[in-house]
Amino acid sequence: MGQRDDTHGAGTNGATRLAGRFLRVLPAVLVVLGLAFDVLTPPSYTGSPFFSAAPLVAAPLFSLGTTLLTGALASLSVVALHVYNGTTWQGEALTELVTVLTVSGFALLINRVVRRSGARLASARGIAEAAQRAVLPTPAEWIGGLRIAARYEAAEADAFIGGDLYAVQDTPYGVRLAVGDVRGKGLGAVEAVAVVLGAFREAAEQEPALEGVARRLERALAREGVRRDSLDAFEGFTTCVLAEIPRGTGLLRIVNRGHPEPLLLGPDGSAAPLYPAEAAMPLGMGQLGSWPDRADEWAFPVGATLLLYTDGLSEARDRAGEFYDPPARLRGRVFPGPEEVLDALTTDVRRHTGGGATDDMALLAVARPGGGRPGRRRTVPAVPHERA
Repeated sequence: MGQRDDTHGAGTNGATRLAGRFLRVLPAVLVVLGLAFDVLTPPSYTGSPFFSAAPLVAAPLFSLGTTLLTGALASLSVVALHVYNGTTWQGEALTELVTVLTVSGFALLINRVVRRSGARLASARGIAEAAQRAVLPTPAEWIGGLRIAARYEAAEADAFIGGDLYAVQDTPYGVRLAVGDVRGKGLGAVEAVAVVLGAFREAAEQEPALEGVARRLERALAREGVRRDSLDAFEGFTTCVLAEIPRGTGLLRIVNRGHPEPLLLGPDGSAAPLYPAEAAMPLGMGQLGSWPDRADEWAFPVGATLLLYTDGLSEARDRAGEFYDPPARLRGRVFPGPEEVLDALTTDVRRHTGGGATDDMALLAVARPGGGRPGRRRTVPAVPHERA
């Protein structure tokens, strides 16, 4: 299956490059075809349609100067052909020339409209990128002695803000992490992301236990949902996984509120899902009942990498409808750092889906480095410790 997906992705990329090269030469090809058609066919046939099409094709693809040059070349070709045929001053010749000139004028107008729309789109894209950097700033490469890498992959090329979130914070209790997914899209989801991240940054500094952080997030969503009726209680719920890595302990604590299980990638190529001992409801569903949050503890050995992600990764499908399986795809692979983990993941997902992902995904990788050669590192199995 993996081999088939790789072939499909490579074939798709090759076809895209070939199509791009063809479009770049298409206006010139149309002019050449018009000349050949007019010369090789009887006088009653004309290549005027090819000459008219050339500037129209150039208008959305090239600059104003190139579009003008294409229109001029097409018009000169019409004149040259009628001079060659000795029909320069016939009414048919003038009609063809006026037609090509008129179409070329419209092509210049189309070019201006497309360029202005592109400029507005680029401005909107810049605003969206700035907003995303404000809401989801890229974390530092090193935080609390850990190597960090984060990535936000939008399903749509021009969409930069969605309902997926991540955060990393160095606190008195260790490095604390959050990855979540707000149900829904649009402005309501973005506002919910801002509320969750704001509450996390405050609670992570103040709450001595990770369970307390989860309760603070629950209360923040409930409070804002009441205040802002237009947000429909933030689209209902937010799945979230919270993690804590105390300094110098080799431990990892996790509270999972209905989110895909994190992966612990070992230095030996292992990839173990960290399943919670007890399932819990997502944030924002406290009205359905109450239950105590309890953190699971895991070993976090030297050389291991913790991978947290949203369901845009685990629910990515290939053409046959098969879901992407992160543990299976990463098992047996060793990466020099968290950035390389995310690079491999995003490339592999694009191959799996053929570049057609339907959901955004947030990725956060945290590695615990250590001294000595990798081959001498001691691997600790990903087995839960007894809860305190």
